[in-house]
Amino acid sequence: MKRNKSSTGFQFELFKEESKSPFDKLFDIFKELITHTSGDFDEAMDWLEQLDQEYQLTDDNYTLDDFVEDLKAKGYIKEDIKPDGSYDKKITAKTERAIRKNALNQIFGQIRKKGAGTHKTKSSGMGDEHTGDLREFRFGDSLEHINITESLKNAQVNHGFDNFELTENDLVVEDTHHKAQMSTVLMIDISHSMILYGEDRITPAKKVAMALAELITTRYAKDTLDILVFGNDAWPIKLKDLPYLQVGPYHTNTVAGLQLALDLLRRKRNTNKQIFMITDGKPSCVRMQDGTYYKNSNGLDGYIVDKCYQMASQARKLHIPITTFMIAKDPYLQTFVDEFTMSNRGKAFYTGLDGLGEMIFHDYENNRKKRIR
Repeated sequence: MKRNKSSTGFQFELFKEESKSPFDKLFDIFKELITHTSGDFDEAMDWLEQLDQEYQLTDDNYTLDDFVEDLKAKGYIKEDIKPDGSYDKKITAKTERAIRKNALNQIFGQIRKKGAGTHKTKSSGMGDEHTGDLREFRFGDSLEHINITESLKNAQVNHGFDNFELTENDLVVEDTHHKAQMSTVLMIDISHSMILYGEDRITPAKKVAMALAELITTRYAKDTLDILVFGNDAWPIKLKDLPYLQVGPYHTNTVAGLQLALDLLRRKRNTNKQIFMITDGKPSCVRMQDGTYYKNSNGLDGYIVDKCYQMASQARKLHIPITTFMIAKDPYLQTFVDEFTMSNRGKAFYTGLDGLGEMIFHDYENNRKKRIR
């Protein structure tokens, strides 16, 4: 749509899709496939070849071999020599970053429509994030907060056009919020149930983690995000490890995950702290003091459940809310999550895989608008 200068109104034109090179079209598909294959280049290319045969993604002018050569030339893959002399192709850090950006665009694309900002408290004053509210200029206000348009309008109304002048009484200031920082720990369940019943639940969880990490590092640089996984035990993972994350033959030790999350947050100086937990199953494992594991996959074990409630209460005493994103929707599991959430005074969402990313984004945005106490 463009403005017609010769007459009033608008002139409409047919939408023209942005043209992409053959490499860019294949690269968009490749980024999706490499996420599903947990970074396995050969498997991703096998899938891409099958898609090419079915949908004719390439032609004689640009083949899959050309695409692989471009990936190497652009620094998206590297070749390591195996002991037998053959080459092993692997993705690079540049590809890992591209995957995170792709996840961000897929899940949190709506943030482009929002104004920039970081975590703000409820109180307004001499802060550095605009609230949209206008007030008169006061002594001590920063000049950068003056709303030029409104101030000039006041000057024209008060003094007229013939004898234009701008005085202190004409100035209008936009109110601001003080910014706050947020420390977040994202817990991802990697127990075996995350791939049971033919449903891939780990890939959406990985995408959410990559998108959230990219969101924080690019938009909220002063915030922190720690990511941990939990099965029989819990351990932290680095950002670069996310594309390669896989499910293991584990039970679900929710207690170990919460213990590690609290340990990580205790080291943070930020006053605003929170835990996001993505899980699809019931807690079925705890580690005993002697180092052995107590496991029970049959229903909800009272001993394990009580340990979870104790961790939720401990987090509440530390003023750390836990938001649980429960993929499974079994009634007895919802009852457990409800009790767990009450013990922490946190929040719980019962969601399918499609809405997971949007829910986490909105909750993150909502939490950063207030001081968590």
